[in-house]
Amino acid sequence: MALTIEQARDLADRLTEELNRRTPQAERLTDYYRGNHPLKFASREFARHFADRYADFCDNWTAPVADVAVERLTVVGVQPYGAETADVELGRVWLANDLDADSQLGFLSAGIGARAFVLVWGDPADETTPTVTFEDPTQAIVAYRAGSRRDRVAALKRWQDGSTEFCTLYTADEVWKFERTSYRADQEARKSLPLAAVDDLVRQWMPRDTGTEPNPLPNPMGVVPMVELPNRPLLADDPISDVGGVAAMQDAVNYLWALLFNSADFASLPARVVTGADVPKTPILNEHGEIVGEKPVPLEKFALDRVLWIPDENAKISSWPAADLKAYTDVIEVAVGHIAAQTRTPAHYLIGKMANLSGDALIAAEAGLVRRCEEKQLWFGQAIREVARLVALAQGDDRKAQALRAGTVLWADTESRSRAQLADALLKLKQIGFPFEFLARQYGLTPPEVAVLVAMREREAELDPVAQMMAGKPDPATDPTVPGADPAADGGPMDQPRVPTTAAVAQG
Repeated sequence: MALTIEQARDLADRLTEELNRRTPQAERLTDYYRGNHPLKFASREFARHFADRYADFCDNWTAPVADVAVERLTVVGVQPYGAETADVELGRVWLANDLDADSQLGFLSAGIGARAFVLVWGDPADETTPTVTFEDPTQAIVAYRAGSRRDRVAALKRWQDGSTEFCTLYTADEVWKFERTSYRADQEARKSLPLAAVDDLVRQWMPRDTGTEPNPLPNPMGVVPMVELPNRPLLADDPISDVGGVAAMQDAVNYLWALLFNSADFASLPARVVTGADVPKTPILNEHGEIVGEKPVPLEKFALDRVLWIPDENAKISSWPAADLKAYTDVIEVAVGHIAAQTRTPAHYLIGKMANLSGDALIAAEAGLVRRCEEKQLWFGQAIREVARLVALAQGDDRKAQALRAGTVLWADTESRSRAQLADALLKLKQIGFPFEFLARQYGLTPPEVAVLVAMREREAELDPVAQMMAGKPDPATDPTVPGADPAADGGPMDQPRVPTTAAVAQG
C-alpha cells in the first residue's frame, strides 16, 4: 500500500524514536567491548582521589566473551529446499559482496548490541549481483506486524554526515529518502530560541533531493529488503547481548585491580614506625651563623636516603607487615570464573591455563561454547535464509526464492578437534557408506572447494584404470560396451592370444 508524505514521515519518526531508545545501550556495550570502562563500585572518597588515576585502565574480559563465539561462526553456503548441494550463484553473490568477512562483523555486532541487520538491494551497475550489507544496530531498525516476530512491515536505515541526518525508509511497496538537521545541531538551535518559539521548531523528516530519481522509489522486490539477526531472542522482549551480563562483573574486576594497585603503592612493603621520639629538626641560622630557631627535617628526605638518625634514647622502632596482594588476585580469579560460567566461555580462553588436557577433555571443556554457537547458528540461520531469498528476489528468480526460504544454511564445524581426530571420524563414516562429497563438507571445505576436489578425483580416476575398476567403472580399453573399445574384446582378430577373464578361469 502506498503511503502519503505525512504517513511516511510519521513512520520514519516513530522508527527513529525507537532507534534512539536502543542506541545508548548498544553504544555503552560497544564501549565495554572496546575497553572503555568507567570506574564503578568505588566510594566517593576513593573516587575523588583515584578515579583519574585509573580512568584509562581496564582488564577487558568482555572482548573475549564476544569474540570466542564469532570465530566459530562461518557460513559456507545455503542449500535450497530439495537440492543436494549449496546454491552456487548465491555463493558468488556472497563473495562478491565480501560477506565472508563482513558476516563476521555482523555476527560480532549482534553479539555485542543484541541484534544486527542485513540489507539487500539491487545494483543498477550489475543487475545480476545485488548489494548485500550488514548494518549496525545503532543505524538500522525493522518494524514487525503486531503480534508477529517475522512479518516485516517497514525498515529504516539512518546515518549522519556533518550536521545533516539522513534516512531511508523501506516498505514492501516503496522506498522513501529523507533528511533533516542532526539531533545535536537541532538541540543547539533550540537553546538559542525564545521559549515561545521552541514548540514551533518541529524536527520533521523532509524528502531528500534525489535528482532525476523518483522519491518515493517503487520497490520491485515486493517485500521489506532488510532482515534482523537477533542474538538470544525472547518471545515478548528485546534480544539479549552476550556482554550485557558481563558488564557488572567487569566493573567489579576493574575496581579490584584499582584497590590492588593502590595497595601496591602504599602497603606492598613492610612499613616502619618510630615511637617515643621527637620529630627530627634542623637549626635555622642567620647571616652571622647564629642559631635563631629550628625546623622539622623533611620526612621525604629520610625515605629517599633510606637513612634515619634518632638521637632520643627512648625511641623505639616497630613495623607492620606488607599487604597481602594475593587476596585481591584470588577474588579477581573467582570473578573471571563466574564470567566463564555465566557466558559458557571455556575457562582456558579467559584464565589462560591448560594442564595437559587430552583431546576428549578439551572437547568436554568446550561443550558449552559449542552449544552456544549452535544456538546462534539456529537463530542467525533463519535470517541468513531470508537474506538468500531476498537475493533471489532482487535477481528476479521467484522460484529459487521460495526454495531458499525453506533451505538449509551450511555452517563450518563449531567443534575444536585435531586433524587426526577428524580424519578418524570421517574414515569411520566412509566405512559405513557415507559419500565422498558429504565427507568433504564435514572436513570443512566450502561447496566450491568440494566441487573442485570432486573434479580432481575424476581426473585422477581417468588416468588410473585400476582405480576405475575398483570403483566399479568399465575400462574403455577392454569393455565392448564402451565406444572405441579394443576390437579384440569383441572376439575380433588379434595378433596375440586373448587373456581369459577371472570368471572364465573359475569356470574351468
